[in-house]
Amino acid sequence: MLRVCALYPDLMNIYADRGNLIVLERRCAWRGIAFGLRASGLGDPLDGDAHDLYYLGGGQDRDQRLCAEDLIETKSAGLHAAGARGAVVLGVCGGYQLLGHSYTLDGEEISGVGLLDVRTVREHGPRLIGNVAIELTGEDTGAPGAHDRVLAGFENHGGRTYLGAGQQPLGRVLKGYGNDGRSGFEGARSGNVIGTYLHGPLLPKNVWFADWLIARALGVGGDELVPLDDEIERQTHASALQAAGV
Repeated sequence: MLRVCALYPDLMNIYADRGNLIVLERRCAWRGIAFGLRASGLGDPLDGDAHDLYYLGGGQDRDQRLCAEDLIETKSAGLHAAGARGAVVLGVCGGYQLLGHSYTLDGEEISGVGLLDVRTVREHGPRLIGNVAIELTGEDTGAPGAHDRVLAGFENHGGRTYLGAGQQPLGRVLKGYGNDGRSGFEGARSGNVIGTYLHGPLLPKNVWFADWLIARALGVGGDELVPLDDEIERQTHASALQAAGV
């Protein structure tokens, strides 16, 4: 059984990021894998041992502030416990920023939970918007038939995210802006803790990556998952890559 916890699904769900949860559920169901989904909202405690995958999507600045305060007060210890035991923690856009140390917005520093060694700053300049494609850099990331380990999605963020000296990025930018529009890196990864700016949502456009997350969360090899007929999904991925110019 894959046990999933969605953090603030009512507040952190721009760009249809809830679709990522639907993809995880469907791909488990098609394989006969039981799927359990629970929500953890404002004020709810978080058990770091109760789930295999923790998901935090993106939100507007006001909602992100609310969730940031609650993360520190009621969920930080649980998330750190989950990350320490190897559970998958996935943050998208605002969720990615909150997995880092801080997000500085209009002179205010909003604290994150510090699972990733990144800091985000809202600087002068245009928002980083558009279709994006990245090549994953982790040697263990991907699966057979993973289409050259390239993720495609859509980014729209005003913050610039900077990696700490020893922080591994999720991938290398092929097209688009990535973390800051200059470094050539996108996202961040520490073990099974992953942050990325890729919306669209991410997993419907990259179902092989969804399978990789499922396998990591279940503690099995990707080749142990029953293969699925992914012709439509492959076409979707190819269309997303084409939109990004890859």
